[in-house]
Amino acid sequence: MVTTQLAQAAKAYPKKHLAWVTAVSGLMLIILAVLPAPPASAKRTTILLSPEINNPPSPQNTLSTLIPTKPPSSPAEAKPQIHWVEQTVKAGDTLSHIFKRAGLSAQDVYNITHYSDDSKTLSHLKPGQTLRFDIGKDKQLNKLQYIESRLSSTLYVQRGDRFDIEKTTKKLVAFQKYSEAIIDSSLFNAGQRAGLSQNLIMELASVFGWDVDFALDIRKGDSFKLIYEEMHLDGEKIKDGGILAAQFINQGKVFTAIRHESGKNKGDYFTPEGHSMRKAFLRSPINFARISSHFNLRRKHPVLHTIRAHKGTDYAASRGTPIKSTGDGKIVYAGRKGGYGRVVIVQHGQRYRTLYAHLNGYAKGARSGKRVKQGQTIGYVGSSGLATGPHLHYEFYVNGSVRNPVTVSLPHAKPISANEKEAFLLHATTMQEQLVAYAGTIHPTLASNN
Repeated sequence: MVTTQLAQAAKAYPKKHLAWVTAVSGLMLIILAVLPAPPASAKRTTILLSPEINNPPSPQNTLSTLIPTKPPSSPAEAKPQIHWVEQTVKAGDTLSHIFKRAGLSAQDVYNITHYSDDSKTLSHLKPGQTLRFDIGKDKQLNKLQYIESRLSSTLYVQRGDRFDIEKTTKKLVAFQKYSEAIIDSSLFNAGQRAGLSQNLIMELASVFGWDVDFALDIRKGDSFKLIYEEMHLDGEKIKDGGILAAQFINQGKVFTAIRHESGKNKGDYFTPEGHSMRKAFLRSPINFARISSHFNLRRKHPVLHTIRAHKGTDYAASRGTPIKSTGDGKIVYAGRKGGYGRVVIVQHGQRYRTLYAHLNGYAKGARSGKRVKQGQTIGYVGSSGLATGPHLHYEFYVNGSVRNPVTVSLPHAKPISANEKEAFLLHATTMQEQLVAYAGTIHPTLASNN
């Protein structure tokens, strides 16, 4: 029936048309016979979203990388699975103890420590680390994987009569994050509400510690915003990175800090104009302490009950609180000094001198003649000498004259070098724009630190 219908349909077309159809059909059959067959499975692509480091997150700025994956391997190509035996390093463990628990002998320990290019790594085992063993049916050690951390591991592979070494180091991926908060009680409380870790809050305080006294200057309504890094591994946050840019508004005064790295310098903070945020001195020798008595040349002494000049600032803090040297210098005196009790005096160059009194004790190495760095602990809060309770008495001298530590003008440290300034200024402008862009509806004035 079908053949008859096709014959009748063919008669309806001119012979010339039928000849053309026949020729084209034959040509197509020849081409299909010559060309190779397509592969059975097509390649797939995986979209990886790269972290944003230099741009605010937006659909336009999101980077996408297309990475083709290999087609599935055939059963013949599949690699044999390794059955690892894991051992966790315990306190007091030696390599021999761990090998014994894994069912290996002292000879195996000898082989891997004497017939490999790196035996020292296995001599620094720490509790909590992992050793993974690939042991054959003949009880022979084929592979040993020493996992030092989530970032670093070493694989020992037996090749004949020795072990080859394959070291693997994973790199953390930096993701940019933004945070902001308005202070209603303290920097710590505001920072925690903003999702910042204690380390980040302390770093934020350190960045602005030369301009803002967090014990005295903070007011309700002050605010901060910052862009910082989170370090991720395999899609999981491992730790906080550094602050890239930050802005602190204190009593209406705007301070902006931009991070800059140069050569071997791990990074420091500068104003948008290129001046260092790091002054020659810290504003306060104690973190987040409360000022209990201000500089007053006509103050009545709380113990002697007479009018006696109070030549410094008193910081109330718990006994044992660390006291920091507010600048680089040399300890010119460490010992008892009358009503000051235990005291440390630091000379900073030719012009400046600081005094720390009523100490409970001295930090290790804090003695006369020793040089100290800014922020280095030199002693601990106490109540030695004429003191009614634990506190630090802090004095600041310029050219031998006592000055109010809270209000004295502090000199700047070195600015951005001339050959790096142009690039830094461009970077600083970009970071300030990002602080505004991340803030959404908040658009603070991009002001100088003055």
